[in-house]
Amino acid sequence: MTVARHLSLAVPLLAVLAAAGLERDRDARAAALLAFVAGAVGIAALDEAARRTGWYAFAPVRGAYRGLPVDLWIGWAALWGPLPVLLRRVLPLPLALGLLLWIDAVAMPALHPLVHLGPHWLVGEAVGLLAVALPAQLLGRWCADRRHLTARALLQVGLFAALLLWFVPTLAFELGDGSWAGLTGLPASRLLLVGQVALLVATPALAAVREFAVRGDGTPYPWDPPRRLVTTGPYAYLANPMQLGAVALVLLTAAVTRSLALAGAGAVAVAFAAAVAGPHEEHDLAGRYQEGWRAYRRLVRNWWPRWRPYASGPPAVLWLDDGCGPCAAVWRFVARRRPVGLVLRPASSHDEVLRRAEYAGGDGHRERGVAAVARALEHVHLGLALIGWTLRLPGVAWLAQLVTDAMIAPPRPASDRRAGTRGEGCPTPSSASWTVPSPRSASTASPGSRPVPSPPPPG
Repeated sequence: MTVARHLSLAVPLLAVLAAAGLERDRDARAAALLAFVAGAVGIAALDEAARRTGWYAFAPVRGAYRGLPVDLWIGWAALWGPLPVLLRRVLPLPLALGLLLWIDAVAMPALHPLVHLGPHWLVGEAVGLLAVALPAQLLGRWCADRRHLTARALLQVGLFAALLLWFVPTLAFELGDGSWAGLTGLPASRLLLVGQVALLVATPALAAVREFAVRGDGTPYPWDPPRRLVTTGPYAYLANPMQLGAVALVLLTAAVTRSLALAGAGAVAVAFAAAVAGPHEEHDLAGRYQEGWRAYRRLVRNWWPRWRPYASGPPAVLWLDDGCGPCAAVWRFVARRRPVGLVLRPASSHDEVLRRAEYAGGDGHRERGVAAVARALEHVHLGLALIGWTLRLPGVAWLAQLVTDAMIAPPRPASDRRAGTRGEGCPTPSSASWTVPSPRSASTASPGSRPVPSPPPPG
């Protein structure tokens, strides 16, 4: 049994090292590492399911995590994660999954008495390949080749959520104190409250991931970063919203489960970010973006958010239908709060006939409808920005737009901008727009120093 354990670890690791020697691309190697993490977390979850369903079990041995031999765990994760990613050019995904199925079908019975197979162990094998190996392969391959941006960002969110909300707490409970009973034993009303608080804490981090994808063309993984400097969305208020959100979720879980070990893990994460990850990121971003990054960091902190957003470059524009009552109310609401880096304009001044509100960022990014108004809220202050990020969450944005169209302001063409069709009293863009000063001057300007323009009354 000892020899089998050594071979289960050594053979996959040697194969990974050999494949890494053939793969010269640094990004591909980093993607293989991410696939390894995905495989390791997924196999740990699969083992929990196998114990409950009777698919398979391991003999009691030393050096195990919750009954799973660590050497077998690492070798298994190397086989299901990085190895096929590093060999992706000669090993297409269907062939890779077929080979993994064949290897496990041969190896699992051969590992007896270390592994005890149940009557339906092949069902567990199929579940593992589809729920663990396949996502790990997709994540690694897409990150290595920088394909399918939205899908790989979503897979990363799923992986990091599993790490933060399941694996790290379970590991802390195993090695220290606390248990999931502190959470699962809560009444339904309190459990719902905890879920709502967790969503509120996670919202800026989720918005930051989306900002990386839609504005920066990248993901949170350090070796799959945005191609452009992102200073919009949550990054207009805080330099590391994802790290802060992750630590806050860990501490919230520690408080609910009463685990000092998990709280200590949160403290270690902060120390690591400040002493190791932070300086590395500063050096990397300063080298890539130079003065743009330095100007941003002079005004935006790591762990304490601004109340008013940072803005640089051309201002964003929000077009609202000046003949629509709810749109006019939104105009007045936003304008009175003197948004930073935002221009309000009537939809009739747009180059196209708009049927909904439209937002255009200085970098060309566009949103329409409720999402456009949510984007505009990011330019006001942190409280309204949080509402805007919540409105743009998947599912929430769709529901908010559905309710708006059904009950408040259905899609309708705005006034035609061509000559002779503008109604009497409709302001021109120059008289109706509010352009906010740069963040340096905005931070010292008196709130009452300029009149706030308003659109004309509806009709």
